Amino acid sequence: MPLIPEEPQIHESVPGPRATPAAGRTAPTPRPVPGPGPRPAPRRPGSPGPNRGSAGTSSAQSQRATSDATKPSPTAPAAPAAKTTPAAKAAPQIQLIPATVDGALDAADEAVDLLLDSGRAPGDILVLTTGEQHPWAAHELSFGEASYWAQHDAGDDVFYATASAGRVKGRPVVVVAVNGGANDAVARALPEAMGRAGALLIVCGDPKRINTLIGSGA
Repeated sequence: MPLIPEEPQIHESVPGPRATPAAGRTAPTPRPVPGPGPRPAPRRPGSPGPNRGSAGTSSAQSQRATSDATKPSPTAPAAPAAKTTPAAKAAPQIQLIPATVDGALDAADEAVDLLLDSGRAPGDILVLTTGEQHPWAAHELSFGEASYWAQHDAGDDVFYATASAGRVKGRPVVVVAVNGGANDAVARALPEAMGRAGALLIVCGDPKRINTLIGSGA
């Protein structure tokens, strides 16, 4: 039977003449020599070594146990995502510029000039009047409503209209000149102007009257 390189061959002890210890020396105590026992069978390539696995467990069982351990455990179905509601529109900032009824248009024009000087695009600004029309609007309407509203739809310049005009669309900045009109009309115009303003609402008029109308809702 061929020898296994990892396992040295054990020779049986052969009785022979015992060496006589020299005078003055103590004979060493003989150590026990293990007797012949069953030799392990030669290991084939790919077979597990003597120290692999545990007793009574084959390599196939070990592989099956490892495979079962690495299999992902079934997970519960994910809960449906909660429905999200669209965020509410942020209220625009409100600025009040004190002005009389006669001076409300001038105050609105000055506010527009300041907005343009600060970098606002002309198409971002809408000017509304609660009383008489702004001179620009009256001039443009003299050429017909079609050309007047075409400028509104183009949205590339400051647009002037009456607060009661239902066709007016919102813009980032709305300037309201409270230059007349009945109290109930002004009370309706201010909330509507706030709804048209995307970021900033400027109201030019009598602060006491404006606050009273907004507070009473009349």
